Amino acid sequence: MAATSEQTLKLWDGKVTTHVKVAGSGPALVYLHSGYGLVWDETLDLLARDFTVYAPELPGTSAGDPDAIKPLDDVWDLVLHYYEMFDRLGLEAPAVMGHSFGGMIAAELAASNPRRVSRLVLVNSLGLWRDDAPIATYMVMPEAQLEKLLFADPHNPARKHIFANPEDAESLIRVTWALGCAGKFTWPIPDKGLRKRAHRIAAPTLIVWGKQDGLTRPVYADEFKQVIPNAKVELIDRAAHMTPLEQPAALAKAVREFLKH
Repeated sequence: MAATSEQTLKLWDGKVTTHVKVAGSGPALVYLHSGYGLVWDETLDLLARDFTVYAPELPGTSAGDPDAIKPLDDVWDLVLHYYEMFDRLGLEAPAVMGHSFGGMIAAELAASNPRRVSRLVLVNSLGLWRDDAPIATYMVMPEAQLEKLLFADPHNPARKHIFANPEDAESLIRVTWALGCAGKFTWPIPDKGLRKRAHRIAAPTLIVWGKQDGLTRPVYADEFKQVIPNAKVELIDRAAHMTPLEQPAALAKAVREFLKH
């Protein structure tokens, strides 16, 4: 695992404490995690070889600070909060990469103020909705049904980062609360109007999707490509919704090549 440090920032008029893990060196890359909370995985380790990775924890998901989510009422509050984080970290226009829920927020950042995001990477992103390919309500689905939507290989050891150990109360609380924090910005469906704003995205955009994604099916990769100018799609085999956990080498390679060219 890459050596990480942590920066603790007081944002939103001092009402929100945001914890940011930092590792690596090189150009800045902000990583926004999925609704399951920040997992510092092999993908981030690999990217930290070429970039300075900034990985903020969604307020409320940091250990010992569950109430940090309360001052942020909607997607716009969260987006503005992240711009404040950029300012405090001295990031004028970093590359931004988001996975799942994090992809939804990354796209909103790039659409709301195109000058603040230099390049955009969306991995199995939420944010759009198609009636013919509805996104499952993963926050309340039984694990047995959800597992095959999230992982191409249900026996992948990385599943431990997603599914709480029922015998470990602390683990169960952590995962449940993280989903609740993300749910505040996505419930009842994870579409808050991004489609009508996506044309504002000026950053070159890479859309990465796991071919076996059962939660946000690969048709959404083409949907994002249609609404975001200057976007291209890369599909990764043997990966479902949790591409960063299932195919870290392939994902890191795709991101590295995109950001360096």
